[in-house]
Amino acid sequence: MRITIDTAKCSGHARCWATAPEVFDLDDNGYALPVSQEVPADREAAARAGERACPERAITVE
Repeated sequence: MRITIDTAKCSGHARCWATAPEVFDLDDNGYALPVSQEVPADREAAARAGERACPERAITVE
């Protein structure tokens, strides 16, 4: 499983991080970064919850 963040869409609301801090991180300006682009199977639910929390739909988990 892989996380992709469209940085042009991300507005820095940090809802993904608030929902799943074990999967998402924030840069110095508060924009989302994946902790790792490859997500272990045991963190799939958290990754998907963070994806759903993004109001801009800037996160893709596939």
